[in-house]
Amino acid sequence: MLTANFPWLTTIILFPIAASLLLPIIPDKEGKTVRWYALVVGLINFVMTVTAFCLGFDFHDAGMQMFERYSWVPQLDLNWSVGADGLSMPLILLTSFISTLAILASWPITYKPKLFYFLMLVMYGGQIMVFAVQDMLLFFLAWELELLPVYLMLSIWGGKKRLYAATKFILYTAGGSLFILVAALAMAFYGDTVTFDMQALMAKDYPVQFQLWAYAAFLIAYGVKLPIIPLHTWLPDAHGEATAPVHMLLAGILLKMGGYALVRMNVEMLPAAHAIVAPALVILGVINIIYAALTSFAQRNLKRKIAYSSISHMGFVLIGMASFTDLGMSGAILQMVSHGLIGASLFFLVGSTYDRTHTLMLDEMGGVGQKMPRIFSMFTACSLASLALPGMSGFVAELMIFIGFATSDAYSLTFRVVMVILAAIGVILTPVYLLSMLREIFYGPENKELTSHEALIDAEPREVFIIACLLVPIIGIGLYPKLLTQIYDTKTSQIIARIRDVNPVLVAQKAEARVLAERVDLTQSALPIEAPVLR
Repeated sequence: MLTANFPWLTTIILFPIAASLLLPIIPDKEGKTVRWYALVVGLINFVMTVTAFCLGFDFHDAGMQMFERYSWVPQLDLNWSVGADGLSMPLILLTSFISTLAILASWPITYKPKLFYFLMLVMYGGQIMVFAVQDMLLFFLAWELELLPVYLMLSIWGGKKRLYAATKFILYTAGGSLFILVAALAMAFYGDTVTFDMQALMAKDYPVQFQLWAYAAFLIAYGVKLPIIPLHTWLPDAHGEATAPVHMLLAGILLKMGGYALVRMNVEMLPAAHAIVAPALVILGVINIIYAALTSFAQRNLKRKIAYSSISHMGFVLIGMASFTDLGMSGAILQMVSHGLIGASLFFLVGSTYDRTHTLMLDEMGGVGQKMPRIFSMFTACSLASLALPGMSGFVAELMIFIGFATSDAYSLTFRVVMVILAAIGVILTPVYLLSMLREIFYGPENKELTSHEALIDAEPREVFIIACLLVPIIGIGLYPKLLTQIYDTKTSQIIARIRDVNPVLVAQKAEARVLAERVDLTQSALPIEAPVLR
């Protein structure tokens, strides 16, 4: 491999962070030079990410690839340890893609542009770091790294209630991070050896009670970021006050950090606990889908409506990872990538609409479709993707999760039928609130004061380009899902095999099947052998 001697992942993580340190010395008063500098850095990093993927990643290898390890703080056994497998590689690509587009979406930012793009580039590297690190202590540091930039971007460039939203975000996420640290230390010090290496931690033989305790700690921490109801209340407030590029990072990447960590640590590292807690995850997923869909339906604030829609869609991820089937787990990862693209596109369009109408209240909108036909077309296409229209990535992801869970042999038929019916209610509610949203913004009674406003202009080429970049993979994956699923199929099969081997229901079924097969063999061997007939 061409990547064997080059530290691709380390470069992809540190390059945008190092480049951000040069921003204060760039001579630029109006921010025009700074934004081009940040965009070029983002594009270079995206090209490096794609190059590393194309040259150094093998779809058929379920192990860790492009692995790098350097001793950092030997006294704490803290190593710079990074790698990528089928679980992390799609999300690294998604992070690089969304972050680069978010920088382009930041063009209207004129207040303290150097600080804003500095935070954007730090976030760029920090978020990739979360998906790439293979050391638990380093993972905790990476998890914490993204808190301060988001807090500052919310509190400085947010809306009227920005300080409240930013404070709530930092309290929820920092509070959840304490559970990560405690569980990580407990796992590291358990047994005869002290290690923070994820592969070594996975190989330790933890008792079931210990696994359940660590699983609960991780579930709280990552449930805040996913988010899982009732740990979700920070998200609508944060989205309600954020700017368009911050929206894209929140919906496109930050929520996926929670889903990734649940699969990586709760499912893969603690399989015995997952086998016990999985039914509860299914129930929590169904609650997410229905409650958030109903709440979204009732929202009159456009940003909060889309925020609750994101919470609803994340419920499918919980069901998929608890299905104990290859198809369900594959659908969960596909849903994370799909929603990252769709959520980023919707929130960007919400920001573009607000820049023109200067209102987020649906009651104050109406009849702007004729004034802004391109925004109307793009908003419609992205909303159809969100409601899982066939031919879009969301449809494939949700269908895989439904079928994967419905065909799972880890649950009784009654439980599966009830959960599928309840989840289907959320699927039915989604087009209702999304199509009604489109009607109230672009159709409906015309607001003369709004439609006569001079700022009510149609989409600029930059905005059309951003949405086109997001729609291409949304439609491409929807028409040919193998574009994405082939990256992680080998890894998800390995994870499912690991958790099925410790599921008591599946182990009992396997034992019964083995006994039945042995009885059949004994019966066949005991049958009398007919003597040949002499003619």
